Amino acid sequence: MSEIAFRSAHELARAVREREVSCRELVEGYLSRIAALNPMVNAVVTLDAEGARRRAAEADEALARGELWGPLHGVPVTVKDSLETAGMRTTCGVRELADHVPDRDAVAVARLRSAGAVLLGKTNLPPWTMDVHTVNDVFGCTNNPWDLTRSPGGSSGGAAAALAAGLTGLEVGSDIGGSIRNPAHFCGVYGLKPSWGLVPLRGHIMGPPGSLAPTDLVVVGPLGRSADDLELGLDVLAGPDDAAAIGWRLELPPPRAAALRHYRIAAWLDDPACPVEAELVELMTAAVAAVRARGAVVDEAARPVDFTMADGVFAQLLAAPVGAALPQRTYDRLVGLADTEDSAQAARRLTQRFREWSAADEERHRLREQWARFFTEHDVLLCPVVPTAALPHDHTGDLSARTITVDGRPRPAMDQVRWAGVIGMAHLPSVVAPIGRTRAGLPLGIQIVAPYLEDRTAIDVARRLADVVGGFVPPPAL
Repeated sequence: MSEIAFRSAHELARAVREREVSCRELVEGYLSRIAALNPMVNAVVTLDAEGARRRAAEADEALARGELWGPLHGVPVTVKDSLETAGMRTTCGVRELADHVPDRDAVAVARLRSAGAVLLGKTNLPPWTMDVHTVNDVFGCTNNPWDLTRSPGGSSGGAAAALAAGLTGLEVGSDIGGSIRNPAHFCGVYGLKPSWGLVPLRGHIMGPPGSLAPTDLVVVGPLGRSADDLELGLDVLAGPDDAAAIGWRLELPPPRAAALRHYRIAAWLDDPACPVEAELVELMTAAVAAVRARGAVVDEAARPVDFTMADGVFAQLLAAPVGAALPQRTYDRLVGLADTEDSAQAARRLTQRFREWSAADEERHRLREQWARFFTEHDVLLCPVVPTAALPHDHTGDLSARTITVDGRPRPAMDQVRWAGVIGMAHLPSVVAPIGRTRAGLPLGIQIVAPYLEDRTAIDVARRLADVVGGFVPPPAL
């Protein structure tokens, strides 16, 4: 099972259709790996083994009758524990929801099932999805399969760790400030942050269960072991919800080019406002050189926006949904701090007035116009995901009070969301693709940013990048 467990979901679906392997065999294989390896990694935190076995048996019987449920027929999947699952607990990593069993699926989960997927269970995350490490009081800490002493990132850390460890065929996570992209980079897998609004958010918990209004910046998207998995996941997940489907359909444009040599690529691999470790810059530079050697036009001087300005707008916009999701008692305390302390910038942002948010939103739209002009001359932007490779576990205190080390110098831990934030703030799609490993053997990813609603261009560049620098490889110990 070891070899097939690490195949992409695209390959697994084909293997099922061509009767190379049965759905039952796939499910049993993944359940065996979870039993053997999950105690070390702690990625899968809720398991529905019997439900998965029943679904697999039904999938095999359907195939025997000549029925194909969809593009994920019989493929075992897991989903982040912030996505509601009918009849299966959904905790979002908090004790208040430890026994929460929804009576309906999140839209994304329902679409996975409709496409024929077999849901194995749920993967770990930080409380309310609000950290870059994956640990909570309900299920404990998730470890990185490449080095168990290090973090898999967050907040979709369990999702990326499960994929890297070969415990699932496909994953669905969520992202507000890098929560798909950061773990994909740390664990050496692929992740797509779709254009904002492509995948309905109903059933994704960031605040109270049952919320209906979409949250600014938040997206739901796939993680996988290949770029093809991201395209498969996008095809399954994207599209209007039931109410909007009455009046509109989704027709995403195809990739901008048919070969790597036809792409116009910009590279922004470091910035003084958020420095990146020299070794990571070297590896990204080598990937850019490999792309140039294949004939792509590469511009290393172009900059779509000013990093510091865009980062400030992101911080203001991010604070609004985070503040709205806080418990009332915490929010009330922050209101008091914001009104009485001149130095309480974070409290003021988290409790900002609509007028202040509107001003930031206006700046966001001006920056979106800058991005749009940039993409008239460039097809994609290559940039870092975060400043470092996978970090040692650090769950002490609040994220805003922690530090990380970049080339021997301390930096704010919030640097882990800033490269992702200047992209997500503008609602742009981006793919994280693995491009190699550090001298310490830790995986490294690069962020591929495409124009709004041109998600297929980012995915296509990731697919072609794998041809020149390699793609996913399993951790050596697994």
